[in-house]
Amino acid sequence: MIVLFTDYGTNGPYVGQMKSVIAQLSPNTVVIDLMHDAPSYDAEASAYLLAALVGEFPDNTIFLSVVDPGVGGDRKPVVMRVGEKWFVGPDNGLFNVVALHAAGIHEVKWWCIDWQPQRLSSSFHGRDLFAPVAAMLANGEPVPGEELLLEKKQKINWPAELAKVIYIDHFGNVVTGIRASAITIDQTIIVNGLQFDWARTFSDVNLGYGFWYENANGLVEIAVNQGRASLQYNMGIGDEVHIVIH
Repeated sequence: MIVLFTDYGTNGPYVGQMKSVIAQLSPNTVVIDLMHDAPSYDAEASAYLLAALVGEFPDNTIFLSVVDPGVGGDRKPVVMRVGEKWFVGPDNGLFNVVALHAAGIHEVKWWCIDWQPQRLSSSFHGRDLFAPVAAMLANGEPVPGEELLLEKKQKINWPAELAKVIYIDHFGNVVTGIRASAITIDQTIIVNGLQFDWARTFSDVNLGYGFWYENANGLVEIAVNQGRASLQYNMGIGDEVHIVIH
């Protein structure tokens, strides 16, 4: 199984072109569109989203993940394996939070991709480089590259929890980079000077009332019962999140 995680959007040709490459090189592989509206150009926010989503997938899943504002630059193309799950994409921090959360639980290994296609555009490595490599792995081929020692890997020291807004979903719910397991339900969340107390779920509060809860992927999320929290409270990606300890 290859799982696609990108900031490409679904309206243009990019996702379809990636899928075409996979279909030609590994036609029997199941391809899942996990999300194509990851925060644009934002590898940091996307890294916390990806880390929250990978747990629902089985071993041997290949996450073809591309949020790559440095495409064509000096960032390395990499493969990472965490336990029995694989990740293919740019070495810009996108996989670092997955690796951080896995430390001490699963083995983490990195490779620098040294395979080159006949055509490698300067701006679409998702189609020309990462999709073919993901297809190779799906076919059971070895990683086309050398193992990357940690001291040679790009140093990006992001924390285990990101106290920022990282995503606004279809319903206007405001997702943060904080795992709910890292705080307690008696703590108050503050964003843009507004305070939110915990509730178990939407139906536990009155219509139009804002609260925080643990979303289905284990992250702290601010929501409004039958409303759009992002609009009601004027929140956006990158807004800082503060936790009040009572």
